[in-house]
Amino acid sequence: MTFDYTSMGFHTFDALCRPVTEIPPGGNTYFVDEFTLAVSGAAGSAAIVAAKHGLKVQAVGGVGNDLMGDWVLRRFGDFGVDTEMMQRIPDMTTSSSVVTTRPDGARPALHKRGATAGFYVTDDQMDRVLDTKILHIGGVGLMDAMDQGRNAELLAEAKARGITTTLDVFASTPEDFPLIRPLLAHTDYFMPSEEEAMALSGMTDYEEIAAFLLDQGVGAVILTLGADGAMYRDQRGQKIDIPSYKIDVVCTCGCGDCFNAGFATGLHLGRSIEDCIRFGQASSAQNAMGLGSQAVVSSLENTIAFMETTPTRA
Repeated sequence: MTFDYTSMGFHTFDALCRPVTEIPPGGNTYFVDEFTLAVSGAAGSAAIVAAKHGLKVQAVGGVGNDLMGDWVLRRFGDFGVDTEMMQRIPDMTTSSSVVTTRPDGARPALHKRGATAGFYVTDDQMDRVLDTKILHIGGVGLMDAMDQGRNAELLAEAKARGITTTLDVFASTPEDFPLIRPLLAHTDYFMPSEEEAMALSGMTDYEEIAAFLLDQGVGAVILTLGADGAMYRDQRGQKIDIPSYKIDVVCTCGCGDCFNAGFATGLHLGRSIEDCIRFGQASSAQNAMGLGSQAVVSSLENTIAFMETTPTRA
């Protein structure tokens, strides 16, 4: 395979500032301590973290013919992410967000939906997209063109070729579940946050949610639980609960997306499932320690050192 990791789906341009406690009334101005730009999204953050960890990565998705799209592609180049399959979508802007990070790390955002909705993998592009060891699809629910059956076809073909598949979503209501259901039987690891999983299933008990998702045919479910860690359940009955790392949180934007790439790093290295989850947790925790997705993640060596030296919550 040419690539270790293919990250397809939601790529967004983010402008972030902190701390923000309220939006200024009228035409007033409030001053903030930090301001930064970042490539984010369930596919964008994952692509960059995996590249920082030394994986050979390609990004698949869409940007607009605008300055934000120019910057996203340039930033991918800074980390060696292959962008040949990033499409410029006519008459669409780049998916973009303004993130107003609160003092506690919460990150209310204003989002402009854009080219993530317009890109599409054609038959003649499938071999290139699937020239990979791991296929990650992130952002189901925002991928309007791909969500109409193409994601399921791509995942099914990936499984037929022996590719490991991972899946994340952008979904908030039970009405989004019909987009997810056809994908799960072709997914090895489904990694939603607890809020996303509760919204999709209409349930609140984590064990019931995991059982419900496993009944749809997914190989394993990993619920990312924020400060409460991560919960793993699979078809073989294996159960793993991993606590989160004890850190000072700056911004939680992109934490789940970075978890996805950390988990894939562990898979790439041939580590145990428990170690893969720890890689995910360490990537997510480092992300939360700075402003902007992937801010503190720097290298595989530093992530391993973080895992070895940072205490976990009881």
